[in-house]
Amino acid sequence: MTLPNSSIERLRANIQSIFLGNPKAVDQLLIGLLARGHVLIEDVPGVGKTVLARSLAKSINCVFSRIQLTPDLLPGDVLGVSVYNRDANEFQFKQGPIFANIVLADEINRTTPRTQSALLEAMAEEQVSVENHTYHLKRPFMVVATQNPFEFEGTYHLPENQLDRFVIKVAVGYPPRASEHRILTTLPGREPLEQLQPVMTADEIVALQDNVPKVRTDPAIVDYILDLVDATRKHEQLHLGISTRGALALTAAVQASAVLHSREYVLPDDVKDLFLPCCAHRVISKSYLGNGDADAAGRILQSILDRVPAPK
Repeated sequence: MTLPNSSIERLRANIQSIFLGNPKAVDQLLIGLLARGHVLIEDVPGVGKTVLARSLAKSINCVFSRIQLTPDLLPGDVLGVSVYNRDANEFQFKQGPIFANIVLADEINRTTPRTQSALLEAMAEEQVSVENHTYHLKRPFMVVATQNPFEFEGTYHLPENQLDRFVIKVAVGYPPRASEHRILTTLPGREPLEQLQPVMTADEIVALQDNVPKVRTDPAIVDYILDLVDATRKHEQLHLGISTRGALALTAAVQASAVLHSREYVLPDDVKDLFLPCCAHRVISKSYLGNGDADAAGRILQSILDRVPAPK
């Protein structure tokens, strides 16, 4: 297997030329892309969630669309609608913004559950069904959704089945002081982002995605993943453990991480680094159900990671 690593490095550098925040967030976003998954970026307003997503989209020479999700948005505004063409004497389907390669679903938890669920089939099957017709989406296809924390006013909880469709959840965090100084002095406006040029094509991304399943995953690594998954299902403080889909997502993510780091094989450290970002949003803690402790799941998963032995 040949890994075109120079193209990945160019893509990473291109994004980091605009997004000056946490470099780990850039890597996690690229892992989601390589794993043919979708990425949920959650953090407080104003830390660069949209800039990160748009920097990725601008760095790839493919179709990009942005959906600003609001409480009055309807499913047809996302998927598309049939419009009557008087000249042809028939209804014709007008595609919605979901028909793109990189879809930025901005503030996904500010729209209603009905519209949130309209994204589910597209995210799960890479297709859209409207009025008994099925329309396939072109590869690469990735939804990059941003959301504010649940305690913010005007937000709706994403249902568990939709959260499970995101291969990874990214926390951007506040940038270091030196990076924030650069943001204030060299990138105060929108012009640098608008001038960002693509460094990869859609076909190159698809080729990289097709390489990910070929990454060698030793049986000991697979057993390690299954041990972690099993521990979540048996933990007394978890109401819901990691599903089989979650285990598949973690496996794809660690293979994508190997590609990102120029390796043809998975290391235990790949699993350790991605266990929380890939799995914390898939489990439900009893503390969260009881008193709304949103951080409990992360603490429990970290304790499992510390306890379950990794292969040597």
